[in-house]
Amino acid sequence: MVKNPFYKQNKGRLPSDPPNYLGQVAREVWRKVVPFLEGTGKVERIDTFLVESYCTNYEIYKLAYEDIKVNGIQQEIKKPVQAQGSGEILDEMSLGFKKNPAVATMKDATTTLNQIAMQLGLTPKGRAELLTIADSSKPEKSTAEMMQEFLNS
Repeated sequence: MVKNPFYKQNKGRLPSDPPNYLGQVAREVWRKVVPFLEGTGKVERIDTFLVESYCTNYEIYKLAYEDIKVNGIQQEIKKPVQAQGSGEILDEMSLGFKKNPAVATMKDATTTLNQIAMQLGLTPKGRAELLTIADSSKPEKSTAEMMQEFLNS
């Protein structure tokens, strides 16, 4: 018996249960996002990778934010001050501050989230673009049909 291709499994719909390999936060996002996406009827099983990417990038965003809450936006750069001869550390000298690397991680995740959200129709602009695409796919009425409607009204 021939196995269904991936895109036809689950009747072409996204699975309601998240993949096991996703992290806890990504799995929670999956459970919130997939019912909405299924309700729009615009997303199919073949789009699973996009949904997974959205969920994992949200988890990355959350982890970076948690790091920033704990360690701050900037981190102090310190250099030990040593005694000459013995090498004993006497104190630390501040050399200034550097940006917490989690800030860049959070920015990258936010950019990726916004891009994927647009593709999936999870933003107002993305939903508007999907509606435009859906409207343009409807067959237009012929001139004769429009004239008939006009004359009958």
